[in-house]
Amino acid sequence: MATETKKKGNIFARIGRGIAGFFKGIISELKKATWPTKKELFKSTVSVLAVCIVIGVLIFGIDAVLKFLVGFLRGSSHS
Repeated sequence: MATETKKKGNIFARIGRGIAGFFKGIISELKKATWPTKKELFKSTVSVLAVCIVIGVLIFGIDAVLKFLVGFLRGSSHS
């Protein structure tokens, strides 16, 4: 009994089909995604910016206090 071998094509053709299939899958998944409305996007952006500002201010405050304490403990008159 002879076995049939399926011709796969050259390596470049197989890689090309693999890449094409990968991007087709990406496009298919992006179509399934639920995208936010402009209002939701704006609210989320404002929330993220507000949290970043608050954390930045907290880090600045902690840094200033620690800088003062280190200067005080070292006996330095300059901060």
